[in-house]
Amino acid sequence: MAFFDIPLPVFMGQLLIGLINGAFYAVLSLGLALIFGLLNIVNFAHGALYMVGAFVAFLLLDIAGIGYWPALLLAPVIVGLFGIVIERLLLRPLAELDHLYGLLLTFGLALLLEGAFRHFYGVSGERYAIPDALQGVFNLGFMFLPVYRAWVIVASLIVCIATWLLIEKTRLGATMRAAVENADLVRAFGVNVPLLVTVTYGFGVALAAFAGVLAAPIYSVNPLMGSNIIIVVFAIVVIGGLGSIKGAIVSGFLLGVCEGLTRVFWPEASNIVIFVVMAIVLIVRPAGLFGKAA
Repeated sequence: MAFFDIPLPVFMGQLLIGLINGAFYAVLSLGLALIFGLLNIVNFAHGALYMVGAFVAFLLLDIAGIGYWPALLLAPVIVGLFGIVIERLLLRPLAELDHLYGLLLTFGLALLLEGAFRHFYGVSGERYAIPDALQGVFNLGFMFLPVYRAWVIVASLIVCIATWLLIEKTRLGATMRAAVENADLVRAFGVNVPLLVTVTYGFGVALAAFAGVLAAPIYSVNPLMGSNIIIVVFAIVVIGGLGSIKGAIVSGFLLGVCEGLTRVFWPEASNIVIFVVMAIVLIVRPAGLFGKAA
């Protein structure tokens, strides 16, 4: 298909889909990169916790009548606290062991969470309505942009930029980065490194839950939504550079757009384009686009 043969609404529609997917990729990759950067744990449960965030929003509405806006704050807090329990009870005892143990534990936890929700809710999914304030569309002339889709992109950008500023421009962020480089030295200055690790894991998990709440009105809330996205998110984290906050954000949005536009020019390759990019990046820059060489 030639570029000039593509109708503008089709092109812009796929660009929009790419930006929306990229928004989810960026927030999920950010949480994953944050956890790996400080804990050096490949958190395979991240996709499952994204799914749990969507289900918490659904259950808050279904059981307690708590709508979208409070859930956008409550669900990340609830799932973040759950993440803190996971770190304290399950991951901390493995801190001195090979990192493979942490990967296997989080992988098993992901299967456990997914299986539990499949048992109670099946795989057909539950509907979560778009809030009234975000109903409707913007008429851009060449296409109609759903208000909620625009909100997802804006909200993801705000969260990603705020997290980057927290890590790169604040004293807390400087302490976290110092703990990555030399935990013993930071501990010698009186910093409670185990508490810092716990809070970081909880915050990374909360980011996954936030993405889950954003996704709930777009995709059906179902137990498979995490497993459907986590492999792509891992690939994006590798492309950006393991542990790189900037890499997670930039790669998330760029690869989402790349995937969306590939559906226009070469639909058959849209499901593998991110992995092809990952292979090329690893050949040229084994540490990732923004990663530090070992």
